[in-house]
Amino acid sequence: MKNLRIAILDMNNGVPNQGMRCIIGLVEQFFTQTEFDGTYDIFDVRQKNEVPLLSKYDIFISSGGPGSPYPTGEEWEFKFNEFLDRIFIHNKRNEKKKFAFLICHSFQLACYHWECGVVSPRRSTSFGIMPVHKFENGMDEILFEGLPNPFFAVDSRDFQVVEPNDKILKEMGAQIVALEKIRPYVELERAVMAIRFSEEIFGTQFHPEADAIGMRFHFSQPERKQNIIQKFGEQKYQMILNHLDDDEKIMLTEKTMIPTFLRKSAEALKPQFINV
Repeated sequence: MKNLRIAILDMNNGVPNQGMRCIIGLVEQFFTQTEFDGTYDIFDVRQKNEVPLLSKYDIFISSGGPGSPYPTGEEWEFKFNEFLDRIFIHNKRNEKKKFAFLICHSFQLACYHWECGVVSPRRSTSFGIMPVHKFENGMDEILFEGLPNPFFAVDSRDFQVVEPNDKILKEMGAQIVALEKIRPYVELERAVMAIRFSEEIFGTQFHPEADAIGMRFHFSQPERKQNIIQKFGEQKYQMILNHLDDDEKIMLTEKTMIPTFLRKSAEALKPQFINV
């Protein structure tokens, strides 16, 4: 049986983070805890203009990252947008599919590039462990199977996707499957938190890869802790720490979504690997 080949796209632009550690850990765990064998490679998209060749990989996971999703004309942006288009077109034209999971910054870039909705700055940063609500088609979304409604995930963003372009989404065959928390006291549209762009391509505004260990380390750094308390208050900081100890919150999301994506993608690809 041919090995699975996974490409991890690092969109962090050299900024230290826990996300890549979590993604790599989930991929390695997948290979050690399932029947599937394989390898993975990491591509530094924003610093080195590295984008994986579609022909060499079966599954792609593109990370979150800092900064604005608005185009600036840098080379990596053209390469990444081309990558998005190539994987989408490939799946339309070929029986052998390619699978992709787009996280946070990558999700915003895809929504902007494909014109899925309005990508706009938030009035204030959304930060913490937040409830995410399944939306209509999300009730039957396979990657949400086993998660309550709402479920909880790490949310850290200065931008949002609102005003979905129903025409574009319909043409793509895409479906909105999750929205941000209900805010009855705020007269603003709820942002899109997850889209199934196609049967093979899925994206989230939140961080399904985040684990409690990494988040506790992240939030406990003295400078970061002080910044959180100054911006959001001591109560919000303590609430975040308490949520980290709850195995029904981000720990459940972390062990559900990306592992299910990897397993379902591998199962769909499995017939290709027999007698190859």
